[in-house]
Amino acid sequence: MNLDEWTSHDLGSLIAELESGSRPKGGADDESGELPSLGGENIRSDGRLDVSSVRKVPRSFFTVMSKGILRNDDVLINKDGANTGKVGIYRGEFSEAAINEHVFRLRGREGKLHQGFLFYFLASQIGQQHIRSRISGSAQPGLKSSFVDQLPIALPNNFDVQPTVAKILEWVDRSIEQTEALLEKQQRIKTGLMHDLLTRGLDAQGRLRDPSSHTFKPSPLGRIPTEWSVVNIEDLCDDIVDCPHSTPKYESGGVPCIRTADMVPGKLLLQNAYRVSSSTYQERISRLVPRQGDIIYSREGERLGIASPVGDDLVCLGQRVMLLRPKADTDSTFLTWAMNSPSFYNRVVLGQIATTSPHINVRDIKKAVVVRPKPPEQLLIGEALAADDSEKAMLEGCLEKLRRLKGGLMHDLLTGLVPVAQLLANPEAPISS
Repeated sequence: MNLDEWTSHDLGSLIAELESGSRPKGGADDESGELPSLGGENIRSDGRLDVSSVRKVPRSFFTVMSKGILRNDDVLINKDGANTGKVGIYRGEFSEAAINEHVFRLRGREGKLHQGFLFYFLASQIGQQHIRSRISGSAQPGLKSSFVDQLPIALPNNFDVQPTVAKILEWVDRSIEQTEALLEKQQRIKTGLMHDLLTRGLDAQGRLRDPSSHTFKPSPLGRIPTEWSVVNIEDLCDDIVDCPHSTPKYESGGVPCIRTADMVPGKLLLQNAYRVSSSTYQERISRLVPRQGDIIYSREGERLGIASPVGDDLVCLGQRVMLLRPKADTDSTFLTWAMNSPSFYNRVVLGQIATTSPHINVRDIKKAVVVRPKPPEQLLIGEALAADDSEKAMLEGCLEKLRRLKGGLMHDLLTGLVPVAQLLANPEAPISS
């Protein structure tokens, strides 16, 4: 298919119904009832609906309400507020539901505009640009129902192409959703594994110690294997230094300067890290030169309490972070995950942070207590946690590829840049590939 087989239309001429919902009787605070009333806050950035916090209206209101009743595949747009223009689609998450006064419901003309195609068009970069250009008001931004008028949309002359395009993009969305669910499951498994490894440890055969057959002892951190001790973080490190208390001058190239935004538990995100010149790098390593095996810890801001190991890339410290150098007999991976454990966070971070400007002092981290197994067991625990993290990295890589694939497909399929028509003879082809 080439671009000649597509025709530009006025979206307004293709819309059969466009209306907002009603305000529940008694005002927005009336939450009594049992029937869902969806608002803009229930539309996620990916177009899915967050049904965990949907408010409900009395059934009596629902039955007499003359507008805003939902049916499968209704396209929803947040019509006002900070997230004006956010687009979602209703997939029958409830047996019956409606929208409130802050949401538009759109239905295309049957046989002219497919609901799935409409949703993906409005959610695409092109669609969002058009919508944003029609938002009015700065203090209270919003969309008028006339925003669809003279909004250009390109459609294939063969209507059957529209549902095929939607089907392909829905497949990608399902794959993204499934991968996200696997990541959430993996994180739950990782949390449980961390708890077991950091409280029970591994015996000589590399198996979790059995509390019914192994001897445990009381400690400030609860019952731990008799072979372990409880020590301060500073007892496991040769050096612990704070970052320079200055804002560096960033350059387009150079050495990554690690900020809290460049950290996730167990990993530094160097790809998008701000960079500094060689001279600024030299200034910022005057206290200690970060090297492989060191640990950077975020100690201030919204993303505090994250430990990430330094790899073989040259880096320096930005603001709000500190650097720890484990002793030769301390396994760096073990210490990284001990500091990333929920128990360490709850004990150290939540116990120290201020509410207005959350931060942890370097001296508090030095004195924070952790368990210390013997060095060989630290290594085994670190290896077990690192192997589990590799699975997470693989899933994250798959998720990133799927998101890039979706972005490319939305551009190509919604503009006719790829030959969609030939897929009509075998619409399952892209799904099974």
